[in-house]
Amino acid sequence: MHRQPRLDLSPPPSDEMRQTTCYMCACRCGINVHLKEGKVAYIEGNRDHPVNKGVLCAKGSAGIMQHLSPARLRKPLKRVGPRGTGQFQEIEWEEALSLAVSWMQPLRETAPEKLAFFTGRDQSQSLTGWWAQSFGTPNYAAHGGFCSVNMAAAGIYTMGGAFWEFGQADWERTKLFMLFGVAEDHDSNPIKMGIGKLKARGGRMIAVNPIRTGYNAVADDWLAITPGTDGLLILALIHELFRLGRIDLDYLMAYTNAPFLVQGAGEEAGLFLRDAKGTPLVLDRRTGEPAPWDAPGVQPDPAADWQGHKTVLRLMAERYLSPEHAPDAVAERCGIPAPRIRAVAAELARVAFEEEITLNQPWTDFRGQRHEVMKGRPVTFHAMRGISAHSNGFQTCRALHVLQILLGSVEVPGGYRFKPPYPKPVEAHPRPHAGVTPGQPLDGPHLGYPLGPEHLLLNEDGSARRIDKAFTWENPLSAHGLMHMLISNAHAGAPYRIDTLFLYMANMAWNSSMNTSEAMRMLTDTDASGAYVIPHIIYADSYSSEMVAFADLVLPDTTYLERHDCISLLDRPIGEPDAMNDAIRWPVVAPDRDVRGFQSVLLDLGARMRLPGMVKEDGTPRYRDYADYMVNHERRPGVGPLAGWRGEGEGSGRGAPNPDQLDRYIRNGGFYSDHLPQNARFFKPWNAAYQDWAVARGLYDKPAPYLFALYSEPLARFQRAARGLGPHQPPDHLRPQLQHAMDPLPVWYPPLGDSLSDPAEYPLHALTQRPAAMYHSWGSQNPWLRQIHGMNPLYVPKKLWEEHGFQDGDWAFLISPQGRIRIPVARMDALNERTVWTWNAIGKRRGAWALDENAPEAEKGFLLNHLIPELLPDPAGRRRPNADPVTGQAAWFDLRVRLEKAPPGAPSEPAHEAQISPVPKAPKTLARHS
Repeated sequence: MHRQPRLDLSPPPSDEMRQTTCYMCACRCGINVHLKEGKVAYIEGNRDHPVNKGVLCAKGSAGIMQHLSPARLRKPLKRVGPRGTGQFQEIEWEEALSLAVSWMQPLRETAPEKLAFFTGRDQSQSLTGWWAQSFGTPNYAAHGGFCSVNMAAAGIYTMGGAFWEFGQADWERTKLFMLFGVAEDHDSNPIKMGIGKLKARGGRMIAVNPIRTGYNAVADDWLAITPGTDGLLILALIHELFRLGRIDLDYLMAYTNAPFLVQGAGEEAGLFLRDAKGTPLVLDRRTGEPAPWDAPGVQPDPAADWQGHKTVLRLMAERYLSPEHAPDAVAERCGIPAPRIRAVAAELARVAFEEEITLNQPWTDFRGQRHEVMKGRPVTFHAMRGISAHSNGFQTCRALHVLQILLGSVEVPGGYRFKPPYPKPVEAHPRPHAGVTPGQPLDGPHLGYPLGPEHLLLNEDGSARRIDKAFTWENPLSAHGLMHMLISNAHAGAPYRIDTLFLYMANMAWNSSMNTSEAMRMLTDTDASGAYVIPHIIYADSYSSEMVAFADLVLPDTTYLERHDCISLLDRPIGEPDAMNDAIRWPVVAPDRDVRGFQSVLLDLGARMRLPGMVKEDGTPRYRDYADYMVNHERRPGVGPLAGWRGEGEGSGRGAPNPDQLDRYIRNGGFYSDHLPQNARFFKPWNAAYQDWAVARGLYDKPAPYLFALYSEPLARFQRAARGLGPHQPPDHLRPQLQHAMDPLPVWYPPLGDSLSDPAEYPLHALTQRPAAMYHSWGSQNPWLRQIHGMNPLYVPKKLWEEHGFQDGDWAFLISPQGRIRIPVARMDALNERTVWTWNAIGKRRGAWALDENAPEAEKGFLLNHLIPELLPDPAGRRRPNADPVTGQAAWFDLRVRLEKAPPGAPSEPAHEAQISPVPKAPKTLARHS
């Protein structure tokens, strides 16, 4: 009798599974890495992880191909040919580290500022910042200055946190979600999961974006806004809320500075009226006299005008009820009809005030008042780089934070919620430092939040103390630095020359620079003697990127599956609003190349240079490697990089180092969670139970309740200086800019680039955004993800497509005041009619990333970066950054262009000469497991 063979229809994917943290984007999801015979075979989501709860996107699943990438560097490299060509020889680690020390050690002993150490999208900034501080250079920052510092800084100055890592929507309860300008790779799994929950409950989503893709494609209402006018729209919504009387007055009186009196005249005009102890005053309705805002039983008058001193709320009403903010006044510029603006405002108000949520959960506020329930407004917002990457982005982000505060929808059930260790008031953050002493550490943290002009980093002659000119009158609140100005300023010697440029995972010779072709030239430029203008460049990366070709010394990093990493509460938190979470990565497999984790290399370099904190008293290394640092380093007594299982294994947040800590993380799936008690989960800035819980875990050293800042007094201090008040005065040519941009109440002004180019000559806006399947430039080497995005056309709206007579397969010239590129075009109807756009970082330089020189990324891929200047024209010839004048955020999205039909056919232009690959070209097929 014939028998059918028995087939195993569900064979196990592996013979072993190890749990760690993904690094295919910045979500930092939990993953299960399946191994066969010790090799990575399959990656899936970790269902127990607080970030993704088992969900994994295309990027995360494709991590196996990132790990096996042919572009992986194999050994340290020393340049042997001209910079930019990619000509290297492989060397041993001892030679590489000795060479790096030979360049950096003399600088530390004589002029530490001549080292510029900047990192890209790494997730270890608490380590890298500490290292740079120990070295003594003032020149350190990470990528935030060209990403979303406007969002972060505006949130910190307004409410002690912002979107993205700082918090998230209350997805379990919110009923209306409004999304502004978020790239599809940002927070992708949590947002997708949240939108799914929202829609399953019958909630609604409103998307504000010139482009309808990804999240915007599933929105119930899409507002195709004109780029750079989001602030106009938000202020029109605020106008409508004031006009309709639909603001949460009780919330504003209890939890914000809305009732504070602002001085209307005199030397202190623009600052809060204070008593002799410095406490801001309100007008007490019981007495008709000013009283400290925190006096027992005080009853603030919300609309007081006392002897010319008006409350913040009154100033807001006077400003935003002005006809200039009405929907009819802004509709044409926004590209959104006035009736739709009014409808959105009405819907926000209806859901917030007519669908109020009540939780039967008692809690006690910081004043000692007991509340029997927790009331919430089920409206929430989210935004990111789309509104942040404009030169008016800081004030636009401030406006959005103020909008949600006016609705009473922050830190309440159904609203926007912070993730521990946030919220933190701006006063709880450090101030920036740049005090340099040869041979000694810097005098404090590099980055911080100025509270006034006295915190700027200026020399006595007014010149900048940092190479990127952060924390100057040009951009006073540059909390993340200006990484996009690093190469340009170093090349120009403005404010001074540097000797060594040390970069980690920052593709500054390609997609992470404005004016890319010129940046490449600056990196290779020589002086009259033939020496490079930037004498030494050290670069660390895992892959053969475009930047590798411009380095003198390359330190090869591991892949994320081969190293230890610390996703620390000291850095960029993960997780959820109901818990304190952190996580690790650990080597689930060993490298098969002569590479080392960069963080361990950094500690090795620090020990070789005997940097404080990195050597013991006898001069031997304090830390064996990064794993040892993660366990044993203490930033202050009892508080280290990892919060879980401290001391004897029971400590949470506080406790002595525990030698078994990493093993506990590994056994728990690579993460740690400590959940808040029920009475501490909402109203965190004012909730006594939360404050005590946070102190017990080392998030604060003492309770730090505070009020949200509708009116920002730090901004007012800069504005007063611009008016000639106070001991610290700006240069005269910057006074008008500071008076306008540093307004203590949110304001809108046209993007700076608009005033510098003729709208008739350059009538279109040009944008980029990252696709869901890619993360910056990393994904374009990944054979699975390349099948989704192997090239990037310029997407053109229907009206413009027809005006130019385009057909499928056509090419165009895209022209800005900076230059011209030639690129493929494609039609897209779901697009603001004055906007063209493309995917970011798909285009590649020939020879990079181990791709074939005729790869579609080089033939039909391109960067808009070539058209974006890093400097704006200035009549007096000054170096004026193309950036937000408040924070220095790179104004990527201010780009104005025009479009012309071009001869068809690859390659796209400019077509740079191919770089020589230091690694072999990718094979046609990869070996696979049987």
